[in-house]
Amino acid sequence: MLIRVFPWLKSKEVTTAMISYDTITDRKLRFALVGCGRIAANHFGAIEKHADRCELVDVCDTDPAALAAAVARTGAVGHATLASLLASSQADVVILTTPSGLHPQQAIDSFAAGFHVMTEKPMATRWQDGVAMVKAADQAGKRLFVVKQNRRNATLQLLKRAVQEKRFGRIYMVNVNVFWTRPQDYYDQADWRGTWEYDGGAFMNQASHYVDLLEWIVGPVESLQAYTGTLARDIEAEDTGVVSLKWRSGAMGSMNVTMLTYPKNLEGSITILGEKGSVRVGGLAVNEIQHWDFAQPHAMDDEIKNASYSTTSVYGFGHPLYYDNVIRVMRGEAEPETDGREGLKSLELLVGIYRSARDGQRVNLPLEY
Repeated sequence: MLIRVFPWLKSKEVTTAMISYDTITDRKLRFALVGCGRIAANHFGAIEKHADRCELVDVCDTDPAALAAAVARTGAVGHATLASLLASSQADVVILTTPSGLHPQQAIDSFAAGFHVMTEKPMATRWQDGVAMVKAADQAGKRLFVVKQNRRNATLQLLKRAVQEKRFGRIYMVNVNVFWTRPQDYYDQADWRGTWEYDGGAFMNQASHYVDLLEWIVGPVESLQAYTGTLARDIEAEDTGVVSLKWRSGAMGSMNVTMLTYPKNLEGSITILGEKGSVRVGGLAVNEIQHWDFAQPHAMDDEIKNASYSTTSVYGFGHPLYYDNVIRVMRGEAEPETDGREGLKSLELLVGIYRSARDGQRVNLPLEY
């Protein structure tokens, strides 16, 4: 089996198991949030749901209106700059919900100031920046959490269990579709949207959680070939793309993504076809088990009906569940579900997709040996 290692691990033999992290058991865990845009509301809600174990003590945004609204909702101390927050905050964990291209330096600055970090997806827009974030966390002896809340969806948890228990037998084919819409006025809301430097396109931003499913559900990818295009939106990055994939297991498949679906979000799905089973999890955002058929019955089959749920949000309802894991990790009660190293796996796929589309060539993974 090919094991992925990183250069600093070879030379310094550092592993997360060798780092002694501080735990917090005698008080509430304190969070500070940087970036009070649309996804910040999900974090505010998650923290409120765990108010018996955590609290939000600081918020930060360069937009005075967004900052004022966040302060009014949460009662946290407001800061106009990250430097101000880092200099005075009593938080334990800094949450980054800023544009993706800002995450690396903000995370590194936060580690240097003595904070743990939780970052929204994707953790970075460049491979080397993601690696630098993990390295900085290791060197500071701090935790790096990467938000992958969709993994907590009941539908995907059930699918993951079916794969782990080998109910499919050998997996032959996998298909992921993200058919959503983002009108031009969505991108016009901020100068950073749709840019290579700070945001990326349909794969990097909107479909990032679905790229994560390719490895988390199915396993390591061996190689891929992609095409991307900017067909209708006035942005730097892509609004549409397709990628063909081959997994190390021999499975083959594809991912199809567009932000041009008329007239509204239509589908977020994953289909797995195997030797002894076939499953399709679809709906607006992998929220419905639409097909579930295996050669052998199993107790988990009784959970199908309760796993599906209705939603009008592509974000799902996983943020509170993700926060539960972070809180338990910081209390010394659990291991992180998605730390920096886990976050690098989907970033590696994203970077591979963009390299393939740019160069017109197949990309073999991993990117580093």
